[in-house]
Amino acid sequence: MNAATVALGTVAIGTDHDGDLAIATCGLSKRFGTQTAVDALGLVVPTGSVYGFLGPNGSGKTTTIRMLLGLVQPTSGTRTLLGCPIPARAGDVLPRVGALVEGPAFHPYLSGRSNLARLDSADLLADPRTARTRIDAALDRVGLLAAATKRYRAYSLGMRQRLAIAGALLVPRDLLVLDEPTNGLDPQGTREVRHLIGSLAADGATVFVSSHLLSEVEQMCSHLGVMSDGRLVAQGTSASVRGVAGPLARVSSDQPLEAARVLTELGLTGVEVLDGEVRGIPGSIPAEKIVAALVHDGVGVRAFSIASPSLEDLFVSLTGEGFDVSG
Repeated sequence: MNAATVALGTVAIGTDHDGDLAIATCGLSKRFGTQTAVDALGLVVPTGSVYGFLGPNGSGKTTTIRMLLGLVQPTSGTRTLLGCPIPARAGDVLPRVGALVEGPAFHPYLSGRSNLARLDSADLLADPRTARTRIDAALDRVGLLAAATKRYRAYSLGMRQRLAIAGALLVPRDLLVLDEPTNGLDPQGTREVRHLIGSLAADGATVFVSSHLLSEVEQMCSHLGVMSDGRLVAQGTSASVRGVAGPLARVSSDQPLEAARVLTELGLTGVEVLDGEVRGIPGSIPAEKIVAALVHDGVGVRAFSIASPSLEDLFVSLTGEGFDVSG
């Protein structure tokens, strides 16, 4: 496989990848009765990337992750992890994969360290002689070493989430699959997880992260995939995905309706008024011509800018739905 293109209407993004793929799917679908949860998914996740998997609730993200890990059998299609087909070679590849799916589940009356010890003992490939060292290293990496002896039931939601990430790091992994890893974390904890993901990628791991925090995804992901109603509507490098919508002109004026009329007559597309601000896609129309037309028609301009749309703007344009940008 040398390239992949995912399209939504006229939106098409080519994704070139020269190396091996950490995750690849072809026609991956899952139906529950008459409902299609995932429809003909074609993921392309390059090795070494931090891939942000975005989508509103119910768009099929978690179902996709469960199919990738062999937890759910797809209705049709194929999937590979680290070059190995699933489920045919699951036994070979899954020990190289760390995962957090849907949320942590540990024994409430055991400490964080004891919970990780039980988890580690269930791994037949883990060396019991190095268990204590590896467990403490994983706890330290997620900032929980000081709370290692505290019972899990006393952990906050954010601490529980970080313990689950520690569980995925008990042995070296080539691929981390993290479903909402910052769920329940305060801003400081979210930053720590962002830096952790960056360090994992720097160490050579591929990180596939499902998230609803667009601001965090913008800062840490090299590649993006956007889901809507079970379909992958955009995919590629962060720059290529964000470049789909093109630059966006923004006009702040106390005459927004008149400004919108001028922009429309000038040839800008997608003109809309939102919270007193007028937005439109200028295409090849230069900024000075837009400002001159507004001034010529007597429209007061308080502020004007042309910039690439935010990830939130892009998400709304692709899915037609709002999204939580800050958590």
